[in-house]
Amino acid sequence: MSSTAHGTGTTPAAAPDQADAPSAPARARRRTTPTRGRAPVLEARGGPETQRRVRDSAGLLSAAAMRRLDDDLEWYRALPAEDRSWVGLVAQAGITAFVTWFAEPTRPPHGVGDIFAAAPPELTRSISLQHTLQLVRVVVDVVETHSDRLAAPGDEREVREAVLRYSREVAFSAAEVYARAAEVRGAWDARLEALVVDALVRGDVDDALRSRIAALGWSGRGSTLVMVGTTTSALDDVRAAELRRATRRAADDALVGIQGDRLVVFLGGEGDLRAAASTLLSRFGPGPVVIGPVVGDLTDSARSARAALAGLLAAPAWEQAPRPVQADELLPERVLIGDVTARSALVAQAYAPLAASPGSLLETLSAYLGTGRSLEAAARTLYVHPNTVRYRLRRVSDVTGWDPLDARESYVLQTALALGRLDAAAAEPTVSAR
Repeated sequence: MSSTAHGTGTTPAAAPDQADAPSAPARARRRTTPTRGRAPVLEARGGPETQRRVRDSAGLLSAAAMRRLDDDLEWYRALPAEDRSWVGLVAQAGITAFVTWFAEPTRPPHGVGDIFAAAPPELTRSISLQHTLQLVRVVVDVVETHSDRLAAPGDEREVREAVLRYSREVAFSAAEVYARAAEVRGAWDARLEALVVDALVRGDVDDALRSRIAALGWSGRGSTLVMVGTTTSALDDVRAAELRRATRRAADDALVGIQGDRLVVFLGGEGDLRAAASTLLSRFGPGPVVIGPVVGDLTDSARSARAALAGLLAAPAWEQAPRPVQADELLPERVLIGDVTARSALVAQAYAPLAASPGSLLETLSAYLGTGRSLEAAARTLYVHPNTVRYRLRRVSDVTGWDPLDARESYVLQTALALGRLDAAAAEPTVSAR
């Protein structure tokens, strides 16, 4: 052995062997493609023989995947035949896309979204995202199981790494498909909900509307009420979605209508709807919030909606009104803005029962209100004792539900008396003509 060899610590034959011998298959094909401004993209691996095997095994993998789907996934077996065929196409498209990508090692995974393009968008309603990820897992497991057959000797690890990398891309694509479908469905549901609320407010209830209401998930159990108010500012999609979630937490059923700066909420269910409505108070902007009367079902909700909307318009006339305020507590103010329903309700609930009651209740109430709400003055007008006036006023409260001794409720009764007298005066010529 020469001194040169001893000096270097190597034998002359070793250098040519190191220069000419190929490195391990994983090292030889593990390279990166530099990209400007991005992290380098790791290229797919596998020699020409492995790529040929992968390409030739596409049919075998598809058949094995379909068998595994039928054996392992109960929800797949329960699908209708048409949906099963669409799912099968998605699985086969995934395998085909993997084979195509594996044959072009210099390209990063791309076009994986096309895997789901073969199926109609309606398929996302038949199978959930969880089911889709199970589908991806089965297909990946099938390819991994056959990796020894797909890969040339020494390339098994490369094939498995490629499968895992591609399965990640497919999983992200599946999530994107479902997110996009959810956004489209959410936007469509919001438009449909707006149309339903508008029709309910108008009272245009027909079979088509009932079908749309059912499509929005309204169960129809229990009663219904409507509450209206204003919004602090224009609601964007995020805030509108949060508002809808809050209303659905408050009651069994809920519909939300955003009409400019006005907010209309329909609540339904078997619980205390007024209490549920009160929990939503913070979702409204400043100003009055009015709750309509409870009605039997959603198809009769136009009555509650009209009362609430009229109350919202009339509420500024009562500065001390509570928040929220019942629409029926605003009957006098609603009469002032020309609400015919409120006028009829006041006459029917206050004036008519008093006019039909014995014991001079109507006369006593009129004298009490006409003398400045003084018991003594009313007693002198009626030539009775003040205790008699007090007793009769308690009877007025029992008959009508409004207490003449309360300042606000006596105003309601005074308005009812005025309306009743006007109606009676208008009816007199008709009676005398007969």
